[in-house]
Amino acid sequence: MSRHARALSAEEAPYLGRFRAMTMDERWVDRSPQVMLDTFHWYRGEGFDLIVDDLLRLPPSPPVVVEGFRLLPHLVAPLLSDVPRAVWILPTPAFRRAAIESRGTTWDIASRTSDPARALENLLARDHLFTMRVGADARRLGLQVLDVDVGTTPEDLVTRVAALLHL
Repeated sequence: MSRHARALSAEEAPYLGRFRAMTMDERWVDRSPQVMLDTFHWYRGEGFDLIVDDLLRLPPSPPVVVEGFRLLPHLVAPLLSDVPRAVWILPTPAFRRAAIESRGTTWDIASRTSDPARALENLLARDHLFTMRVGADARRLGLQVLDVDVGTTPEDLVTRVAALLHL
């Protein structure tokens, strides 16, 4: 993501340009989670073409798994030659919080603001709104969706994804 962000000018990616110009408080404390969602550059598809370019440079085999929150359903769907070969895994808020806590990154962004607790809650609320948007978008487009919660084991997730992808 950082390589892609460096490659984009403010003209090519106006939301990224505005994000870069903000202080940490302006990004994570002073705005509502809804505004954060609506203005976050990656959630608006800025730089998606750079992901596609990266993938087109790969050899045709072996197959690859492409993952990440920048893979917005409405951008990916037109590129799919086989819809059942894609699935969007959507974390519940509890799963998302547990995931960042288990990585030890809970406070990485929030601690750089004047109000870490509020920043973290805003960030988690924004992520939940994003997950809901992605799920609705994927379902509207007839794409596969898999909801995961804290109780989902890695083995269960692999089994469920494999079944959805007919592996």
